[in-house]
Amino acid sequence: MKQLKDKEYDEFRQYQYNKAHGYIWTPDTLELICGGDNNDPEKIGEQILGVMGRLRNEHISLMTSDRHRQYVIRVLREGETGLLKDFLHEAIFIPEGIEAPPRDIVEKPELRVYTDDFGNRKGDNCLVADFGGKVVGAVWTRIMDDYGHVDDETPSFAISLYKEYHGQGIGSQLMVKMLELLKWQGYRKASLAVQKANYAVKMYRNVGFKTVDENAEECIMVCEL
Repeated sequence: MKQLKDKEYDEFRQYQYNKAHGYIWTPDTLELICGGDNNDPEKIGEQILGVMGRLRNEHISLMTSDRHRQYVIRVLREGETGLLKDFLHEAIFIPEGIEAPPRDIVEKPELRVYTDDFGNRKGDNCLVADFGGKVVGAVWTRIMDDYGHVDDETPSFAISLYKEYHGQGIGSQLMVKMLELLKWQGYRKASLAVQKANYAVKMYRNVGFKTVDENAEECIMVCEL
């Protein structure tokens, strides 16, 4: 019996996931769509284009952090927007030796711009890393007057993971998938602000961000799409 290589095994798992979640259309699926639209070419075309747009926006991929723990990168679902405040608190950079701020710090006006009315403003997108139903990380964007703002046509990034999931490449995958999504949506660039002492600076550079402005402690970075 042939021994599957790691890449072949991951591709097989990806295929299984896509088929189980309706991302691979079978002849039966197409027949159902056609029959439901009374075989009207115009209606069938509209429905297929609508489904394709939804699938692109959902931007779901199966990823693996190691051989034993699989996770899914998916869009934030309705009813999950409250998680953004948790991840916003996690995203606050705490220098070594400094006590973490209280959780209600995210209610300050300068931080609420990241979460208020999320999903209803220009540039609002959010992808999460889901381990078997547990959301362990999130990356989200919106066009807002935040620390990383460069202009009114450029989405700003926010990203964080629970500490026990750091160092597994999940953050990089979230960033890459979000950049792909923004490019597909027609944006020309994305921006973020980061403390120079933050370990995440290296990750941002690795996925394509470059420093465009800075002061003694912080820099603004932009990724051209």
